[in-house]
Amino acid sequence: MYKILAKLNKMLLPSFTKQGLDISKAKKWQMAIIGYRAYVTKRALG
Repeated sequence: MYKILAKLNKMLLPSFTKQGLDISKAKKWQMAIIGYRAYVTKRALG
């Protein structure tokens, strides 16, 4: 299930690292997306 979510995230959600976002200056909604993507990726790999 998490592997499918990870693929959907990659297609639908923005990649802030490609945009050059500085995490220390990220807004709360950007941090929420980063955290969600990290959680799903970790679960998909583990």
